Amino acid sequence: MRRRKVLLAVTAVVVSLGSGTAFAYFTSSGSSSASASTGTMLTVTASAGTPNSALLPGATADVSLKITNPNSFTVTLTSVTGDGPITAGNGCSPTGVTFANQTGLSIPVPAGTSQVDLAGAAAMSSSSASACQGTTFSIPITMVVRK
Repeated sequence: MRRRKVLLAVTAVVVSLGSGTAFAYFTSSGSSSASASTGTMLTVTASAGTPNSALLPGATADVSLKITNPNSFTVTLTSVTGDGPITAGNGCSPTGVTFANQTGLSIPVPAGTSQVDLAGAAAMSSSSASACQGTTFSIPITMVVRK
């Protein structure tokens, strides 16, 4: 069985505060957008981390996020959900890769940069195309954090 690596390319990060401010940053495309209301500005960005496990056909693997919290306070990651189609290079189509939404989380993210591993969050079908061998997958997600 050949090993396939999955690297997460974060395309959307959404931060929410009940009645506070939200800021979105799209890390893989380099573009950004923001919305604001009264309250304290909260900023969090994410990019692909280094997964603890390789994605194999018919199995699951960890998804790793490298989260940067430039605030002077800790925020809590409450959910990570899929936010669009999963794509890959090398003619890997269909990818057969899925992302399991992670809800009900309560992961503290201190000021600075942290790595968060989501155990078994990516899965690959045993019928994935052979071209998917060694391919990097882009998994668009939305993260929700609260202060």
